[in-house]
Amino acid sequence: MTKLLSMNRRNFLQASAAGLLSGTMPGLMSSPAAAQTALTVGFIYVGPKDDYGYNQAHAEGAAVIKAMPGVTLVEEENVPETVDVQKTMESMINLDGATLLFPTSFGYFDPHMLAMAAKYPDIQFRHCGGLWQEGKHPANTGSYFGYIFQGQYLNGIAAGHATKSKKIGFIAAKPIPQVLQNINAFLLGARAVDPTITCQVIFTGEWSLAVKEAEATNALVDQGADVITCHVDSPKVVVETGAGRGAFICGYHANQSPLAPEKYLTGAEWAWGNVYSDFVKKAQAGEKLGNFVRGGLKDGFVKMSALGPGVSEAGRKAFEATQAQMMKGGFSVFKGPLKDNKGDTVVAAGKSYAEDAIELESMNYLVEGVVGSTA
Repeated sequence: MTKLLSMNRRNFLQASAAGLLSGTMPGLMSSPAAAQTALTVGFIYVGPKDDYGYNQAHAEGAAVIKAMPGVTLVEEENVPETVDVQKTMESMINLDGATLLFPTSFGYFDPHMLAMAAKYPDIQFRHCGGLWQEGKHPANTGSYFGYIFQGQYLNGIAAGHATKSKKIGFIAAKPIPQVLQNINAFLLGARAVDPTITCQVIFTGEWSLAVKEAEATNALVDQGADVITCHVDSPKVVVETGAGRGAFICGYHANQSPLAPEKYLTGAEWAWGNVYSDFVKKAQAGEKLGNFVRGGLKDGFVKMSALGPGVSEAGRKAFEATQAQMMKGGFSVFKGPLKDNKGDTVVAAGKSYAEDAIELESMNYLVEGVVGSTA
C-alpha cells in the first residue's frame, strides 16, 4: 500500500490532479466555519520513520499534530533528496490538499523546496535546518532548528563521568556547522568533568551508511574510546556496535535506550512535537508563521533521554545541576578562552556565546582536544 501511494504521487500526478481538483479534495472543507480550523499537513522523510534516529524524531513530532483537532496528516517516507521530493510535495498539494509542508531532510531545501515554493506561493513550506535567509528566500518558506548542542554538552558530562580511558568517540556524517557544534559541545561537556579527556572523531561522509558507521565505531573502540556518540541519520548501528564492544553510549536524535539498556547513558533528543504543534496552531488561527524559528532545552525544542544505569551518582548530580542551569537560560556552552584543535584562539577570554547566538550557525572549527579533521 505504501509503495502504491508513493508510485501514484511520483508518477501519476498529472493524470490524477485534474479530476481531483474538480471535486472536493481531502483536507478542504466547504463550510466557512470549518475552513478556519481544518488543515492538511504534509511530512516528508528521507528514510524510514522507525529508524531510531532523525526520521523517527520527526515522525514522533508529526504524531503529536495528528491528534490535534481539525488536522489531517499526510506522510511519505524513504523519499530521496532528488526531483522525487518535488513530485511528492506537488502531489501532497494537488492530491491531498496540503497547505503546510515539512520537507524534513537537509538536502530537500535547495533546489527542491525552493522550486515548489515559487510555483505555489500560497502554500507554506518549513524546512528543518539553518539554510533560510531573509531577503534571499521566498516569504512562504522558512527554517526551524534547535540548539541540540546543549544536549550533546549534557551527553559529554555523562561521558566524562563514565570514561575510564579518558578517550571518548564521535562518529559524524559531514563537517557542516551543526555537526561541528555537536562534536565540540560533547567534548566541552566531558572536559567540564576532566580537562584531560580527548575526543576522536571519524567522518563517514554520508548521513546514512551502515557499513562505514560500523567500521568507524569499531575503529574508535580499538583506539581506546569507551564512550561513543554520533551525528548520523540513524544511530542504530553505532549504538548496537559500540555497546556490543563494551563501550558506553550517548544517544542522538531519538531515544535509543531499548537498543542498549545497560550501556546507554543518556541521549540528546528532539522534541519536535512542541515545534510542530506551535506551527499548526498558528496556521489554523490564520497567523503568520515564523520564518526563522529556533529554541533550545528551555524552549522545549530539545529534551534528554532518561539517565541509564551506567551513570554514577556523581555523574547524575553534575548532569542534573547543569541541566537545571540550562533550563533557566543564559548557559554558555562556548566560552573563552577557547582554542581550536590547530591551536588558534576561536573564542577570546571573557567572551561567550548565548545558546541563541546566530554566529554558532557558521561554526567551522573543531575545539582543542578533538582528534580529527574537518577536511
